[in-house]
Amino acid sequence: MTDASQDRTLTLGYSPCPNDTFIFHALVHGVVDANGMRFTERLEDVETLNRLAAAAALDVTKISYGAAPALLRDYVLLRSGGALGRGCGPLIVAREPFTREQLAGKRIAIPGRNTTANLLLRLFAPDAEPGIERVYSDIMPAVERGEVDAGLIIHESRFTYPQHGLVKVVDLGEWWEQTTGLPIPLGGIMARRALGDETIRAIDDAIRRSVEHAFARPDDARPYIRLHAQEMDDAVTQQHIDLYVNEHSVDVGDQGERAIRELFARAAAVGIVPSDHPAPFLADEQVHA
Repeated sequence: MTDASQDRTLTLGYSPCPNDTFIFHALVHGVVDANGMRFTERLEDVETLNRLAAAAALDVTKISYGAAPALLRDYVLLRSGGALGRGCGPLIVAREPFTREQLAGKRIAIPGRNTTANLLLRLFAPDAEPGIERVYSDIMPAVERGEVDAGLIIHESRFTYPQHGLVKVVDLGEWWEQTTGLPIPLGGIMARRALGDETIRAIDDAIRRSVEHAFARPDDARPYIRLHAQEMDDAVTQQHIDLYVNEHSVDVGDQGERAIRELFARAAAVGIVPSDHPAPFLADEQVHA
């Protein structure tokens, strides 16, 4: 592909979690054809990425779908590289079980106000108190120590919360799937609209190639994944990748797009996100022609 994207270096934000390092390894290391572009990565937790996107600080970035409506004036959603699926939603955990009605009086640690997890919590339990923000990796220890009554957990925490003596109160992804029949949209990739449609399509195409390479040659990314996975052992790392990287990561697909629009519509209907935003995807055109 020869276009305005050639010979450009772009900033790319994503998390150090295994699903993201698995997806983007080939792209940032020059393993796949990036349509003449180079990418400088910035690894941060997703709420930090949401805030960087709100400041239009990155050319391309992972974001929470819950934050996306407020970003759509400056950014557009890409079709590749995101995290959507089934059986992969956030959980509310606590030291002891309690009912949905009892959520209203609980102190709940959340991984960020703009996260999809917090949006789902607000849709599920609109009477719940505003959450107490913590870095996602600090939430289970805070619940375990009794600093908060419950925690809204994401990422690999869904595999490890029993090790902290915690119990599941509700699986918000399961609630979403039962309510809508759609996969849960967790995190997407956005590109700055100022880059222009042609460059945005080239970026999306390059990310798709990186995901396809990761599926075809999964061992290539292992050292990079381990470098950023910190305390996570290999078995949990693989569970994490298997859960969050799937066909929707190659292309969001019709069902994934319906799920994203449904999330936006439900949040807008109760005034959580703006309803007067631009179209989330490039207008009615196939990115991957």
